[in-house]
Amino acid sequence: MSLDAQQQRIVSLSALTAVGDLEHLKTELNTGLDAGLTCNEIKEVMVQLYAYCGFPRTLNGINTFMQVLEQRKAKGIKDKEGRDASPITDTVNKYQIGKKTLQTLTGKEEKTLSGANAFAPVLDTFLKEHLFADIFSRDILNFEQRELTTVSALAAMSGVKSQLQAHMAMGINTGLTEAQLRQIVSLIKKHIGEQQADLARNVLNAVTTKKE
Repeated sequence: MSLDAQQQRIVSLSALTAVGDLEHLKTELNTGLDAGLTCNEIKEVMVQLYAYCGFPRTLNGINTFMQVLEQRKAKGIKDKEGRDASPITDTVNKYQIGKKTLQTLTGKEEKTLSGANAFAPVLDTFLKEHLFADIFSRDILNFEQRELTTVSALAAMSGVKSQLQAHMAMGINTGLTEAQLRQIVSLIKKHIGEQQADLARNVLNAVTTKKE
């Protein structure tokens, strides 16, 4: 199964936002809206991205999106706003919600903290309560779409090999196929460059070999 037109636009929007290529991002934002992505879906992609490429790149992406919408409005194009996220009612047990979400994404139960999370437990708290509870609980995008966004951003960035490998595995766990992940790599080559695509391809090969 191939990525559909909307999924392909999520890949390009995520990658271009992550590397700060705002001129090409404008083109892909227009293409994404024309493909049927709603304004709120695109904004939610940007919300997801800030956890992985930082506020500056995300804010630049949001500002670029605002410009595109104003230009389209001036041309008489009325874009679909889309639905808002449902209210999150459980704000007390966020750590456990985040822990459960992470277990769903990884397919593994975390019994004890290890690595960076054990070394800096407050980081573990922030990750589970904010990223995997606050953000992942927002139902404008499902887990598969969020991993599509994350993998695309990480594949476009340098120096994040281990994170890309982890999220490619999570993408497979949430429904992305190997063929779709290889299509992401092809889109990275198109929008970012051959060198970055080669790095992403090598990581994907390692993930799929490990899964066998």
